[in-house]
Amino acid sequence: MKVRDVMTKRVIRISPEESIGVAARMLSRYNLGALPVCDGAGKIQGMVTDRDIVLRCVAAEHNPERTPVRQVMTGHVVTVGADMCLEEAAERMSREQVRRLPVEENGKLCGMVSLGDLACTEKFSMEAAEAFSEICSNVARR
Repeated sequence: MKVRDVMTKRVIRISPEESIGVAARMLSRYNLGALPVCDGAGKIQGMVTDRDIVLRCVAAEHNPERTPVRQVMTGHVVTVGADMCLEEAAERMSREQVRRLPVEENGKLCGMVSLGDLACTEKFSMEAAEAFSEICSNVARR
C-alpha cells in the first residue's frame, strides 16, 4: 500500500502571514494538533503546532493577534511523497520522532498521514505501534 491509500486528503492549512490567533482558533475548531503552513501555490513552508504557539508566542509574551505564523512555525518540515510505501512512512515517523507527516505531490501539499492512519490499516498496525513506541521511548529519555 501507498501513503495516498490511507492519507487524509482534505487538509486544513494556513498562510505564513496569518496571525497566531487565527491559527489557534483553527486548531481548536478542527480539533487538530498541527497545521501545515503553505504559500499561495500550496508549497509547504512549515508546520505550526499547539506547542509552537504556547512556547514561541504565549510564553514569550507576544501578542497572538499581531504575531504572524511565520515567526512561530517550525520551518524544517519532514514530508513524504504520496507514492511512498507505508512501511517507509512509518520508519520516517519513527526516525524523525513525529506522529504526522505532510504528504507532497509535485512539490505541493496533497494530504496528511498520521500514525493513526497507519494503525487503522491492518497490514501496518504493527509498524505504527513500533513507531509510536520508539517516539514515546525517546521522549522518556529526554
